[in-house]
Amino acid sequence: MDNVLNKIIKQKSEDLKIIKKKISINNLENEIKKNSFFYNFKEKIIEREKANKVSLITEIKKASPSAGIIVKNFNHLKIAKSYKENDAACLSVLTEEKFFLGNLNYIKDIKKEINIPILAKDFFIDPFQILYSKSFGCDCILIILAALSNNQADEIYKTAIENNLSVIVEVHSEEEAELSLKYKNALIGINNRDLKTLNVSLINSINMHKKIISHKGPIISESGIKTKEDLQFIYDQTGIKNFLIGESLLVSGKTSELIKEMHSINL
Repeated sequence: MDNVLNKIIKQKSEDLKIIKKKISINNLENEIKKNSFFYNFKEKIIEREKANKVSLITEIKKASPSAGIIVKNFNHLKIAKSYKENDAACLSVLTEEKFFLGNLNYIKDIKKEINIPILAKDFFIDPFQILYSKSFGCDCILIILAALSNNQADEIYKTAIENNLSVIVEVHSEEEAELSLKYKNALIGINNRDLKTLNVSLINSINMHKKIISHKGPIISESGIKTKEDLQFIYDQTGIKNFLIGESLLVSGKTSELIKEMHSINL
């Protein structure tokens, strides 16, 4: 299999060249000033941790390279409202257009209707994307260490923090886990999916947690989480209470019941 991550990054680079020709930083800053619907993503997770509550970051995703089309009759607002009604802590909205069929306008639409912190789930490779995504109303961005050089990651992190956005630094390998510790103000997300092969293992959360246990901020387990038992397994081994969950909720046909079950693990 060709490296899926490399394909996505190459496409993202081409897309950004076009966007940057059309939109100036000044335009983005003006658009951000008009938007009053920003929320503190990181603080929402911290508040729930202090209250000894599970935090579900529930994902809005139409498709993925591994699963193809996930939701045929896709309605981002309907999905967002269902998550909010069932006490989701935050939303993760796919905004990558070519491989995940996402769109930044989904965030703008949701923010008009619902008060909830939102992660722009995308492949950030250029600081320009920080202001571009924030202009649509996002509260948090993602740094995927597997996709970036150290300098790129540092620059994107610095720009996001300067612009009052929360940052999830995503790791999959031991090397990335050790590197992530320098991002003191970030949330660290452990991806159970290898973005280069798309293979999934929940054991990765247990193994990587050992490497980042000294991190003072919230830690999130991401990908491949399907049941209450999966959450319980990860919590029992690591103490992690924060989970990013997508496909299992979207394809279950019983979103409310599944979220309630996941919220009810023994802490």
